[in-house]
Amino acid sequence: MKEVDQETCIFPDLGELPDDLSEFLNEEYLVKIVDTDVLFGDPWLNCEDELNNCSDVPMLTELPSPDSHQQKQKNKLTGNTSNRRKRPRVPRSQRCTDENTPSRPKRQRAADRRKTKEVQAEPAVTQGTDTGSEPSAGEMAGLSTTPPRILHLHPSIQFIAIPDSPGYPVVQTVRLSPPVIRLPLTNTAAAPTYILVPAASSPCKRQVPPLSPVDGAVAPVCMSSSPPGSLSDTASKAMSPTCASPLSPSVEMSACKEPPPPQSPTVLDIPQVVKDYIQEAKTHMSQTCQDMEAGLSLTSHYVDMQLSQRAIFRPGKSTNKELVIMGDTDRQKSLLGQSQIFEGSNGDKPKHYILLLGNAGMGKTTLIRKLCLDWSRDCIPQFDFVFLLDGKALTLTEPAFSLQTLLLNVSSFAPPCMDPEAVYAQILAAPKRVLIIFDGFDELRVYETLLQTQEKDLVTSLQRDSKSQTYTVRQLYSAILQRVLLPGCTLLLSTRPRSTAGQLLRRTDSCLEVCGFTPTDIETYLAQYFTDPVLRASALDCLKNCSYLQLLCWNPGLCRLVCLVLEQSNSLEALPRTLTGLCHQVLRLIMEKDSKTHSQPEPETQKSVHSEEDSQTQISSSSQAKRCHRNAKSRSRAQGRTGTQRARRARKRETEEEDEEEMASVGGEADRAEERELLSLLSSLAWEGVKANSSIINTGRTVSAKFKAFGHRTGLFLSYHLRTRQVVSSRERNGGGSKDKEETGQGQKGEISGNKWRMDIENADGGDDHILLWANPFLQSYLAGFHLSLSRTVSDRAFLQTLPFQSGPKGRRRAQREELELTQRFAVGLLFHSRTELQRLHSYTETAFRHMVVGKQALVTKHLEGLSHGDLSPAQVLEACHYVYEASATHADSSSDRGSTHLVAHLAANLPEVLTFHGVPLNPSDVFALQNVLETGGTEGRSFCLDLEDSGIHISGLRALVGLNNINTYRACIADVISLWEQLDQNGEEGLQEGAVSKFKIHPLKATQVCHIEHLAKLVNIHMRKRLSDSSSQLDSILAEGVPAVKELHKLEFELGPENGPLTLPKLWELLPGLHNLQHLDLENSKIGDKGAEKLADALVSLHFLEVLNLSQNCIGDQGVKKLATTLRDLPRLHCLSLYSNVISDEGAESLAAVLPHMASLTNLDVKYNKLTDVGAQSLGVSLRSCTKMKTLRMWNQCIPYRVFERLQQQDNRILWH
Repeated sequence: MKEVDQETCIFPDLGELPDDLSEFLNEEYLVKIVDTDVLFGDPWLNCEDELNNCSDVPMLTELPSPDSHQQKQKNKLTGNTSNRRKRPRVPRSQRCTDENTPSRPKRQRAADRRKTKEVQAEPAVTQGTDTGSEPSAGEMAGLSTTPPRILHLHPSIQFIAIPDSPGYPVVQTVRLSPPVIRLPLTNTAAAPTYILVPAASSPCKRQVPPLSPVDGAVAPVCMSSSPPGSLSDTASKAMSPTCASPLSPSVEMSACKEPPPPQSPTVLDIPQVVKDYIQEAKTHMSQTCQDMEAGLSLTSHYVDMQLSQRAIFRPGKSTNKELVIMGDTDRQKSLLGQSQIFEGSNGDKPKHYILLLGNAGMGKTTLIRKLCLDWSRDCIPQFDFVFLLDGKALTLTEPAFSLQTLLLNVSSFAPPCMDPEAVYAQILAAPKRVLIIFDGFDELRVYETLLQTQEKDLVTSLQRDSKSQTYTVRQLYSAILQRVLLPGCTLLLSTRPRSTAGQLLRRTDSCLEVCGFTPTDIETYLAQYFTDPVLRASALDCLKNCSYLQLLCWNPGLCRLVCLVLEQSNSLEALPRTLTGLCHQVLRLIMEKDSKTHSQPEPETQKSVHSEEDSQTQISSSSQAKRCHRNAKSRSRAQGRTGTQRARRARKRETEEEDEEEMASVGGEADRAEERELLSLLSSLAWEGVKANSSIINTGRTVSAKFKAFGHRTGLFLSYHLRTRQVVSSRERNGGGSKDKEETGQGQKGEISGNKWRMDIENADGGDDHILLWANPFLQSYLAGFHLSLSRTVSDRAFLQTLPFQSGPKGRRRAQREELELTQRFAVGLLFHSRTELQRLHSYTETAFRHMVVGKQALVTKHLEGLSHGDLSPAQVLEACHYVYEASATHADSSSDRGSTHLVAHLAANLPEVLTFHGVPLNPSDVFALQNVLETGGTEGRSFCLDLEDSGIHISGLRALVGLNNINTYRACIADVISLWEQLDQNGEEGLQEGAVSKFKIHPLKATQVCHIEHLAKLVNIHMRKRLSDSSSQLDSILAEGVPAVKELHKLEFELGPENGPLTLPKLWELLPGLHNLQHLDLENSKIGDKGAEKLADALVSLHFLEVLNLSQNCIGDQGVKKLATTLRDLPRLHCLSLYSNVISDEGAESLAAVLPHMASLTNLDVKYNKLTDVGAQSLGVSLRSCTKMKTLRMWNQCIPYRVFERLQQQDNRILWH
């Protein structure tokens, strides 16, 4: 028999396979298991004649299995063992009779392999008759005296390894005259059982629904369809391509079956204890995923988030992939619903490695909670298990975890598990039904670190035994991300989009981005937040009148803060105008609310004390109180009788009021002092977190319980608890294990209450670690900025070093993190904030505070004015616009207003005329800050040219910038510009229409994405038709002479590469005739071939102004050159032609040589590295003598003899090597 090697799979070690299974297929061994007379007489199995003429042989494959230790113990107790006799070995010539089939050399057995003395003997599974009884001793003796017969298997019979464990009962699904054969091979490490099954025939159209096996037996999970690379993948390969669903032993089924649906395993394959756990997990997740924030829940306040499918491309010759920044129009076309996250597009395979991107506050965690909630409600049926792994668990550095404890204990929202072994076995058996979500990773580079190659010993150890509790959380995270563990599961990774992600993008098959709130989403959110219709209408009205706050609401996290301010705001004037002002008001409201909440009992106590003073008594007994009451009545009746008494009462009342005011002042001072102390500690901790790029509060510092309580009360802190030990359910702790559960019946199954889960969590807290987190990234950055600007512990020198745009080595570092940029923005904004509002936040004297603020204001002003604006990157220019806006638009005092306004004017006056934001994402608030600087520059007489390509700017933001009077030209996504024209035409804005058309430029155009050519084709179509649409519009008069941008396009570079280039060539051939003024056409490495060259030749007829044509590396042969040559001679301005590295031979060279004298303007020709020989080279050399204007001819390749080329060079020095 021939062994066929299979792909390496990850599974527990079952030991080495037997060298030759034919030694187990002789009559002497098989007589212990089955009736050999029936076995050897069956035509399905004993097929010696057919086997000699068959090239397909059985395939030997191992499958993953759990440990069979329990079954071995059971066999020892029941005595179900038999001694193995030494049998004579059959010569290899008798074992394999097929001369054409090469025999596999026998493996060398280890010298120290332990010989097993006992062999497990099990009765075979039958279809109603028991043919697997053990033969008697007499029969055994009789068999030993006859020559052993060898069982020759039919080619369709295959070996399948099934572990000898109760978790894998075997169900016979085919009709064989003998039963399925079970061969216990005792010389293997884990003693698996090998069964023989026939390969399935070709599938037919009729499909038989799967039926339950009798007595509740189930087929092994590995017989279900599995994803490539999963633990059960080898089983799928060992069996037939179409794997049938298991049938009951009492039901017959045709061997021709359709493949099962992709969702596997079915519910029938899951043990009941695992089903119970899944139901408990869904119930628990439904209860714990509801809460968003204090007073908000997913059910009542969730707004469906829009997700866009981000494209990934490989730029030029680079091996790394990059994300495509799409325009607004393309982004709207790529929107996905939450139900489409795991689905393939256009019938593709489902996505299994998904990347979810979004900046701080965009709602990634909320979306993940919503997905978990949907799964708990059976809205994501393709997964049986959902595990949420948080990045904060990386703080656990002890090597005390296994994959089982990571998923069932450390993961968020995981309920107590009654039978973790069974659940974990099901996870390993069906990884395709497992979804693992990674959340809490603030940067892409964290994933990049986890994707670094691990040590081979560690990988081997993880593959061999993932249940060993000797790994760190980082090692397990890395193994899951690298597909070392659970390779068939689906991964969803959330993070922020900054930094590079080369390794991650190479593995990702789907990249999604959270798009943020649309104006409709903002109104929906406000409608859910403000339940009072009057308050809701007032909030919407205020928001519409404050444009910057409305733009900030694009970010869901900032929208929540804006709603908090709108809820407490009394007028439009009190609303903040900057991000610094917004976070300042939110923090002030939070602290005021907390102060009022904790000071409510105190006024009641003081009031009771004052009432007792008014009655002139401090007696505690009831009788004394009654006497005082009567005395007070008598005094009140006598009041007013004399002027002296009234004056005395008035003076006494004034004295009491003064005392009350003094006590309130003392109490208020104490409260403010406590607030300042808390704020100082908060800001210090926040800055430490920003420096460490972490939202986790430093555990090395001692934080008092009072401080923690304050953070939790105000919502500034969150507490994330890491379960570092195994948590079991309350029923199991009370003695009710899985066995007890079965005995109690179905009445107690699935009875889960919220109290039970709370009790489990509370009981588990004793051995768990709690991590203190910042709840809001914006408030953390604001407090960190407060520390830099207003803390006495930060010197001027240290403050200056934290400012952006540092020169020297710091200035050449990679792009700054989002939290640090926000902190720097807040630090600048706070220095120019109203000192009156900042008064209660510090403990300085007024003079000291003013001196400190003025000094740091001078540092910021000097730093920003000293920048070399021409050397700033596009991202730095944008950040500078934010800094000066935060400084100028805050509620500044008149003394500092002049300085802050000067910063805006200075920046606008020194910015370069051409402002490019190519590749820098522009969100709505970015556009507002940029617009503010450009408008200021307009008042100073400055004008600008904007490059907004690949910035993802919204069409509304594009309209705002294009409408500025001091914008001379602009570039943007062509599809977005066309959409802008259509909007302006629909709204009848004639004033902006002409400027939007005339200012638009596309020269030069470098097409690096498929959509670039598609958009250009649409623009050229408008240019040729001279109208925007089929119906008449106001733009028709403006477009009467075509689109100016198309007329002025002189250079087109086609850089889509050999993969995407051929996809867009038909579009290119269509649009080229419309580019009449094109001067430079670069089609290098587009693989157009001879057919493409013929199409290009037809398009070149219209390009009379073409001067440079680059056709290098395009697989153009002689036929293509012949067609091109007839067209090239008619291009009067062509002076540079490159046919470098094609497949042109002597015939093509002669075609070029024939037209060269007629190309009067040609000065440079490059035909290096083609296939022309000395014949073609001499033809070109002779033709060159007639071309007086030719300056260079490059035609070297290895097919031209060196001496021939050297002689040609001597004849004409214009012939060059390179």
